[in-house]
Amino acid sequence: MKLQQNSDQDLVKLYLSGEESVLEELLRRHKSKIYTSIYLLVKDQYLAEDIFQDAFIKVINTLRSGRYNEEGKFLPWVMRIAHNLVIDYFRKEKRTPVITSADGTDVLNLLQILEESAEERMLREQTHIDLRAMIHLLPDEQKEVLIMRHYADLSFKEIADLTDVSINTALGRMRYALSNLRKMMKVKEVSTKNS
Repeated sequence: MKLQQNSDQDLVKLYLSGEESVLEELLRRHKSKIYTSIYLLVKDQYLAEDIFQDAFIKVINTLRSGRYNEEGKFLPWVMRIAHNLVIDYFRKEKRTPVITSADGTDVLNLLQILEESAEERMLREQTHIDLRAMIHLLPDEQKEVLIMRHYADLSFKEIADLTDVSINTALGRMRYALSNLRKMMKVKEVSTKNS
């Protein structure tokens, strides 16, 4: 059987009908693109390989369970699974991003102070916890751009390519994310002062 001539959709149908060997062709066809997109986000070869494997395990489990319904959109579907796994990884790592405005100043004023007192350190750590909680409340599209830009240090062009949107859309999502974080921080300041 000449699998190279079959579309992704045909290969998925063959796989679902019991032709397990077609999975190799789907892997061969898309591995480079999926792996590269993961690697660009995590910048670590071994971690990228782990996430790539997890993504394909999820793909296989979804296909086998009969929950796949992205007809004709196999690659974007797998890319979405991979990106969600990357975002989950960054969430688990709980890395705190430093968000800078256009003029280079730290929007969130989370400056690392070398000689800080125990009280200042506790306050800074609480601010980081609050920030992570606020980031978690952002709409998924805004959260994704924020994480890719500040956790994974990607350019807006890379983010646009990976999320399949225009650069202007990626920039807009970032603007909204920062605006929403500022609003949440103001609400928190007000509620802290009143309590």
